[in-house]
Amino acid sequence: MNLIRSPFRRWAPAALMLLLGAATGQAAADSPTSADLPRYTYEVIHTFPHDPAAFTQGLVYLNGALYETTGLNGRSSLRKVALESGQVLQKADLSSDFFGEGMTILGDRIFQLTWKNQKGFVYDLATFAVQKEFAYAGEGWGLTTDGKALIMSDGTNQIRFIDPDTFQVLRTISVFHRGQPLTDLNELEYIEGEIFANVWRTNIVVRINPATGDLLGAIDFSRLLGPGDYGPGTDVLNGIAYDAAGDRLFVTGKDWPKLFEVRLRKK
Repeated sequence: MNLIRSPFRRWAPAALMLLLGAATGQAAADSPTSADLPRYTYEVIHTFPHDPAAFTQGLVYLNGALYETTGLNGRSSLRKVALESGQVLQKADLSSDFFGEGMTILGDRIFQLTWKNQKGFVYDLATFAVQKEFAYAGEGWGLTTDGKALIMSDGTNQIRFIDPDTFQVLRTISVFHRGQPLTDLNELEYIEGEIFANVWRTNIVVRINPATGDLLGAIDFSRLLGPGDYGPGTDVLNGIAYDAAGDRLFVTGKDWPKLFEVRLRKK
């Protein structure tokens, strides 16, 4: 989401403090065990180069390449990137009026959100030519798809399912943890019937039931970057992509120099 120059969690609301307690094994405020939420950690399978000037907002793996959207006014773009080298193969820049946000691919179309303009763009997958624009209420944060609907986060605890042709809201789910709204849901990825969501300003990714909004688990991605990986612009964890055919999960962050293929392990 908007710029915060620190890789560490700040100002976490009460519900998020409980979630982080569950994800890290720390005692939660109202429960000594937090045993109700499955906890996961990770192992790194491969490390790939990533453009340290790419303020990652959306990330998708498709047919051997990564598609990525970047943010910040004057730096926002849509990119096709070679996984192994990190080389940008194709790129379309947004006007400096727009702060680019989440992105997903459905069929032969790429859908991209912007932060505060209440405007999204539809691109041709092959050419990156803009086919149309669409409008939505509120802010645009993360975007994914279940193969039928667009699935959008907006910084609140609500996730909208949107018709990709009419852009009408089909339904909305709300995400809570221990009765409190879990806000700051950012970049999204739909993986084998679940929504994975970065929680902004944390190293946590939550797993969400798309039918109910119930939390299915929390993944702690702390310490992905080593001490030598941080530069003056290194920002927070953000960016989830999944290779369904190869069963590979990729994660990165805003202005990170590396992208990681990871395997989840239950704690």
